[in-house]
Amino acid sequence: MTSRKKISARGQRILEFIQGFMQENGIPPTVRDIQAACEISSTSVVDYNLRLLDREGYLNRRPDVARGIELLDEQGNPVSNTPRVAILGPIAAGMPLPVFSTEGAASNNDFDTIEVSQDLARRHRGLFALSVEGTSMIDALVDDGDVVVVEPCQQAENGEMVVAWVKDAEEATLKKFYLEGDRVRLQPANSTMEPIYCDATNVEIKGRVVSVMRKF
Repeated sequence: MTSRKKISARGQRILEFIQGFMQENGIPPTVRDIQAACEISSTSVVDYNLRLLDREGYLNRRPDVARGIELLDEQGNPVSNTPRVAILGPIAAGMPLPVFSTEGAASNNDFDTIEVSQDLARRHRGLFALSVEGTSMIDALVDDGDVVVVEPCQQAENGEMVVAWVKDAEEATLKKFYLEGDRVRLQPANSTMEPIYCDATNVEIKGRVVSVMRKF
């Protein structure tokens, strides 16, 4: 495929919005979505710019379909609409692991990624993933080598599976969370393992598990 022509600033803005919208929602935007987000005066102007982007090989478009936009790569191949989240690294399902951070999850291209369902990406924002090390959550169907998908949050309900940061030890662990007065119980789902008890002020919740990708 020959090199694509440079597009206008408005065309570039539309293209970047479409890319971001699809990454976040797993589906293309409508013409009215583009009009509102890019502050364009009318849907006919959006339609004109989409025709230009189609002609120059940046996308395929079906005008008769409400969300009939398909992004193309530089070789003219369709770009997958499936949302992906970054795998930031390991998380202990056993004894806590040191060094954990969610910073840069959305922007750092050096991370491996994993596909998630469009429904999951729509229902939860800012998702990231962690690879499980250990078997402390085996009775909750989370095994060594699985990948957990996590929604960032700072609070959790009792019984939720969370990524907990133990501040004084500077370690993170995957456990079920229980607030018991002024202490927190980080409960494994493995009958052979004991819970971790911490002062409530010594534990930070980094996120709750919303999906598990099983290792086979």
